[in-house]
Amino acid sequence: MSDEAPGLDQLLCFSVYALGHAFNRIYKPLLGPIGLTYPQYLVMRCLWERDEQTVTELGRDLQLESSTLTPLLKRLEASNLLCRQRDDADERRVRIRLTAEGRALRARAAHVPACVGEAAGGERSELLLLTQRLHDLRRQLDEQGGDATPAIG
Repeated sequence: MSDEAPGLDQLLCFSVYALGHAFNRIYKPLLGPIGLTYPQYLVMRCLWERDEQTVTELGRDLQLESSTLTPLLKRLEASNLLCRQRDDADERRVRIRLTAEGRALRARAAHVPACVGEAAGGERSELLLLTQRLHDLRRQLDEQGGDATPAIG
């Protein structure tokens, strides 16, 4: 094993980081005309799949802390796309519900996944395999719990 550090272009973390920026460049012109940022789009996607989630559930699905999610929700609420309401059964919980305008936005955003898939190129089956591999990698890293120190033996 070489003592020389790998180059930036050989670091998996940098490749993922740069890929995130590339995706943002693809999403921006697709989402701008419908008035969403990429993080807002992710929130809306979750709610289009399952409306009336709690903030906690939404944060878990998006892997976002409440301190990051709350400003997103406030902006979407100000745009009349969703409303936040205390849960009647447990007032500590806040439920998120789409408005009629938020539900209608789904049709205006329906083209986005196909456009991104086209921009990514490759066969759909290849992209699905890559997506699954990235999910597996994320789970593997999550299981490490931040302890990436290699064992010396």
